[in-house]
Amino acid sequence: MNEGFITIIDFQDTELVRSLYELQRASYLIEAKLIDFYEIPPLKETFEEFQACGEQFRGYFLGNQLAGAVSCTVEEKTVTICRMVVHPDHFKKGIAQQLLNTMESDMGHMSLFNVATGKDNVPAKNLYLKNGYKHERDVEVAPDFYISLFQKAVR
Repeated sequence: MNEGFITIIDFQDTELVRSLYELQRASYLIEAKLIDFYEIPPLKETFEEFQACGEQFRGYFLGNQLAGAVSCTVEEKTVTICRMVVHPDHFKKGIAQQLLNTMESDMGHMSLFNVATGKDNVPAKNLYLKNGYKHERDVEVAPDFYISLFQKAVR
């Protein structure tokens, strides 16, 4: 495991947000290749759209380098995980697991967690399944492209 730290990302820090935007693009490009689908919304998003997304982000830092991030939205007692990204140089180091653990702990007063990922994104699906998320269903979101929806009830 890495000796990193996780903190909430301040969207007033434009330089940090730019780093997050670039990290997200690098991460989602790997996912796009993995699932053979290049229309993943974050890959199409402009920097300005990203800045205005309204999601809460937590970043995983190694020193001053942003190595991963998770974002979510909250509505009543439901958390929707919107993005889970790790820089490709830091894959398979447990960063996504640490981000998920922190986000769930920070949101421990909530009753439901939702997340979606590409149906063929086996590493992401395994992350959620091993953490108690239940596969709800697969949804076709583009011709011959499916996402898998997962849910975890905690209360």
